[in-house]
Amino acid sequence: MDRGFTSNDVAALTGITLRQLQWWDERGLVVPRKQGHRRLYSFDDLAEIAVIVELRRKGFSLQRVRKVLRFLQKELGKRLVETVAAGTDCHLLTDGRRIYLERSPDQVIDILKNSRQPIFAVCLSDAVRQVRAEVRKSAASARAPRRHAARKVS
Repeated sequence: MDRGFTSNDVAALTGITLRQLQWWDERGLVVPRKQGHRRLYSFDDLAEIAVIVELRRKGFSLQRVRKVLRFLQKELGKRLVETVAAGTDCHLLTDGRRIYLERSPDQVIDILKNSRQPIFAVCLSDAVRQVRAEVRKSAASARAPRRHAARKVS
């Protein structure tokens, strides 16, 4: 999984459009390494994109997403994928104004008991697991031998 992923690979694996991917690169949200004019994304980049796509589907603005990524980097000293790689589920919780990072089921219960506003959760770990599974599936299908139909010669 340490190979580079092209923009087309990332689009196919995450459902993001090529234009969105380019725009996110231009804005510094996820910056791939460059190889000539090609963008090559690491698995960490791919996982972050998958999480960003999920957060956007849940209604998070790009500004909020950027704040979450910066918080993880600044406060925890890790990229998003490193935060969820420990094997535990990681959720973002929000009441529409504040965002919480939850790493333990006990903390979720406490937050929900003390909240008067509805809160929804986005499982960051699920997004990373899903993109890992897609990468494995894509790699497996690329390695599978292709069977060619026999041609009838007249």
